[in-house]
Amino acid sequence: MKLYNWQFAPNCRRVRMFVLEKNLDLPAIEEVIGSGLRLLPEYIDRWPHAMVPMLETDEGASIGEAMAICRYFEERFPEPNLMGRTAVEKGTIEMWERRAYDECLIGTAEVFRNSHPEFVDRGLPGTTAKVPQIPALIERGKGRVARYYPKLETQLADNEWVAGARFSVADITTLCAMDFAIAVDMPIPDTCPATRRWYEQVNQRPTAKQSV
Repeated sequence: MKLYNWQFAPNCRRVRMFVLEKNLDLPAIEEVIGSGLRLLPEYIDRWPHAMVPMLETDEGASIGEAMAICRYFEERFPEPNLMGRTAVEKGTIEMWERRAYDECLIGTAEVFRNSHPEFVDRGLPGTTAKVPQIPALIERGKGRVARYYPKLETQLADNEWVAGARFSVADITTLCAMDFAIAVDMPIPDTCPATRRWYEQVNQRPTAKQSV
């Protein structure tokens, strides 16, 4: 089994942290980022979708997208459960996991891809075609993240973890997305004490540090 990886990328970290929370050894990891923060040509030849992470399983399957890979591990190794047991719990976890991805992670990605000098003509992932940066998307991405923080604050004011009473994949995606936002200069606002409490708590988990 092999995980094709970019160590900095939050989507890759989501998978690494998920696997570690399962108390599993990480699969063999192959770094696929070369100079200029570009995917290696041989990786694109192998995986034309041109994104990371990608998992090659022992059965010979290739699975891309972080949550799809996490689902694979959840089905193979159901304990400890990280995606919910009851219908309500599963739905709640997926709802908050998706909000962290769509609003915080993608919002930050808009800022990063449209401002970083290495991503000129690389405005979108998943393609080798030239896609120009759009400066207006920087402010839109910042606004998206800024609107996400109060939503999360309201949820965490009444819950220990992002999706309720126990740690789940929603916490993993939220942490990885939030650390990405912090790295791109969008820290937790001072108006979000419950979020800061959660952030300090989740960072006490060994997997938070091991997955970096």
